[in-house]
Amino acid sequence: MSSPITPVKLTKATPVKLRDAGVTEAWLEDVIEKEPTIIGLGDLTVRDKQRRQERAGRLDLLLEDEFEEKRYELELMLGSTDESHIIRTIEYWDIERRKYPGYEHCAVLLAEDITTRFLNVISLFSGSVPIVVIQVNGLKIEDKLVLNFTKILDSRKLRKDDSTEVKAKTTDRQYWISQASPATVELTDKCLEIINQVAKTPRRLSYNKYFIGLNDGVRPGNFVTFRPKKSFMRVKFEALSPLETWVKRLEESGLESDIKNDDLRVVLTPKDFEDNKVLLSEMLQEAVREYEKD
Repeated sequence: MSSPITPVKLTKATPVKLRDAGVTEAWLEDVIEKEPTIIGLGDLTVRDKQRRQERAGRLDLLLEDEFEEKRYELELMLGSTDESHIIRTIEYWDIERRKYPGYEHCAVLLAEDITTRFLNVISLFSGSVPIVVIQVNGLKIEDKLVLNFTKILDSRKLRKDDSTEVKAKTTDRQYWISQASPATVELTDKCLEIINQVAKTPRRLSYNKYFIGLNDGVRPGNFVTFRPKKSFMRVKFEALSPLETWVKRLEESGLESDIKNDDLRVVLTPKDFEDNKVLLSEMLQEAVREYEKD
């Protein structure tokens, strides 16, 4: 005889204006900075906050998907959206895409109250400007405040531009262990060991905020970069050819991979690495040879 089902306990949530709840725009920026995934645009990191724009004020938040090479110029506003807010959002997007064409850029407007009128206006030019509109609302549950983010417009038509250099903020190994896991960070050590079996100049790991790269003790040489996650690691090969042949071999081995901007990207779990060590060793060492022959 099955056990009786315990009824789900319902709790009443009361809508509340964020300013009435004591929320400021600065506080909301801090919340998003600490947990960028809360807005529903994927696994993003905060590249900059209150980013100064020449003759155009400050961009609230610059978010980045480093692996996908996408950037999101986010402007937020409590209360009702107005014309100046929409113009500012598009202006900051345009400044950033012109200055850093190596990324795909998307304007993000985050506001508490977006009227139908302004949503219609945004929709008119959304075919030429990749833009996402997110509405944030507050709910009071007992003495707690819940933020609810809802995507109400998404017209991303992102384009590929020329490559550009990215300055990465230096971190350390412990930072990556805390962000990912000891097991996935250990994969970078195993890859480095394979690389140094054939490298003319021994390589070291460089711990940056957005990826783990390589250097020769003097200067960077990121022909392979790593981005550990909790249960897997993303590896990007920047000096490896022919790409299609490698993708086919990876596919035959059951490994997830793709090509982006002429870079080969592979997703690996610790088990994937051990099961396909011969193939991965061949790839890593071929990447070294390709890089060092230039």
